Amino acid sequence: MTHPRPATASGPRPRSTSSLWHQLRAAGIVWQRELIRFVRARARIVGGLVQPLLFLFVLGSGLSPLIGQSGGINFTQFVFPGVIAMSVLSTALFSAVSIVWDREWGFLREMLVAPVSRAALVTGKALGGATVATMQGAIMLTLAPVIGVRLSPQIVVSVIGASALMAFTLTGCGIFVASRIKRIESFQVVMQVLLFPMLFLSGALFPLHGLPAWLAALTRLNPVTYAVDPLRRAVLTGQDMTGEATARFGSGVTLLGQTVSVWAELGLVAVLGLTFLALSIRAFGKAE
Repeated sequence: MTHPRPATASGPRPRSTSSLWHQLRAAGIVWQRELIRFVRARARIVGGLVQPLLFLFVLGSGLSPLIGQSGGINFTQFVFPGVIAMSVLSTALFSAVSIVWDREWGFLREMLVAPVSRAALVTGKALGGATVATMQGAIMLTLAPVIGVRLSPQIVVSVIGASALMAFTLTGCGIFVASRIKRIESFQVVMQVLLFPMLFLSGALFPLHGLPAWLAALTRLNPVTYAVDPLRRAVLTGQDMTGEATARFGSGVTLLGQTVSVWAELGLVAVLGLTFLALSIRAFGKAE
């Protein structure tokens, strides 16, 4: 008589490890797709540089004689970190346009029905857009010697790190907006409405001290302000700034009479980035 074998653990094994690897692989594929699209779209790379170059060389050179030079620092050198931020800002926000494009062509639905979590898809998209925006901003660093800005390896690492954090947060913002919009035309209009207030109220193009009370309040309410300031601080630390230059072109965001530290600014930007990522995951968690 054959006795039944005792129950063994021959059934499906727990797939927590393999499932995690599966999700990471899916996020990596989406990240890689964003980089491939960026590298192949040479017109996009050039187009993303046109506006920052206009602000740096046309606006900077045009206003430098009017504003003058203080302690060896002119307006073009002062605005250079803001131009890097501008390049990151525009690239990160508009990177989410591919979501609207994929929705119109039906590719987004195919991605959402794939056997991977939507959190992995959104995270891969956010990291891909952030990487592309960081690369776009890093290209601007090659112009530093042209305008007399001295860079060191430490400054370059600091600028790229702050740019990456800024890019991640703004890409998350763009993805969240894209999750609510069905048409490419509508997305572009909304992004333009967001882009210019974020840029002009961030201190990218003018110092934050000595402003009218209403303008100072708006700059403090703008999250991009706390992403631009670490960039400017990193760049200006490598320049020989006199007391006169520091008083005129100095960096730092003050709240209630206290200067906000760089780490507090970066922490705020990181929290905002994670918040936008969570909101985007929740938005895409609903049925398309």
